[in-house]
Amino acid sequence: MIGSIFHKGKDYKIDFYKPIDISMPLSTDKNSASAWYVEPMKLESLTYGNTICDVSKGGCTNFRKVSFNPHGNGTHTECVGHISKEFITINKCLKQFMFLAEVVTIMPTLLENGDYVITKKQLEESLDNLKPEAIVIRTLSNGLNKLTMQYSNTNPPYMLEDAILFLNSIGIEHLLIDMPSIDRENDDGKLLAHHAFWQYPSNTQFHKTITEFIYVPNEIVDGTYILNLQIASFENDASPSKPLLYKLF
Repeated sequence: MIGSIFHKGKDYKIDFYKPIDISMPLSTDKNSASAWYVEPMKLESLTYGNTICDVSKGGCTNFRKVSFNPHGNGTHTECVGHISKEFITINKCLKQFMFLAEVVTIMPTLLENGDYVITKKQLEESLDNLKPEAIVIRTLSNGLNKLTMQYSNTNPPYMLEDAILFLNSIGIEHLLIDMPSIDRENDDGKLLAHHAFWQYPSNTQFHKTITEFIYVPNEIVDGTYILNLQIASFENDASPSKPLLYKLF
């Protein structure tokens, strides 16, 4: 179904029947990608007296309790509540869901201390004067092992503070990346990139979001897309999410 979206003075045509899902699923599989030392998602069939809510065990319905951590299990979208003293929720902050997005592929730069990072210069070169509302960052290498990677204690690539300040300067409101965090795994709690992006607490940007743990398949070419950023209505700093990209015609 071809639809037309009129946005900021321009008309964009997309096929709503052909979304490109760049989320990683939540799963009980012990090999599912994870970070921050969390366990895989758990599903528990509830029991009431002699009745177990599991059809395979004689129950009339499946009625399961779900346990997971949105930051460590699968794709998630977070708001400034992730770093704020105040209780701020993604459901209150994210009120629009369709954005003009640019997909870029970056090979992280190796620093002298052994860290791999994304720099301001790399973003400047990748965007080439474009100023989208959202940026989707695919890092190299980009194998299927990202879907099963156990990131805890691996110091994965992250973004330097000046890279975030550059994104702020061109008006990026939604940042999506295929790493478990935009910050260094262990930075003594500074979270420089998170604080810079949300400008917390001096000039807090409540409407801006960070989506981590995405996966952009190699067959998806760099370029401009319409992003549909879907979350569950969680009153929490983060929610599992399902970002979808749509090609432009």
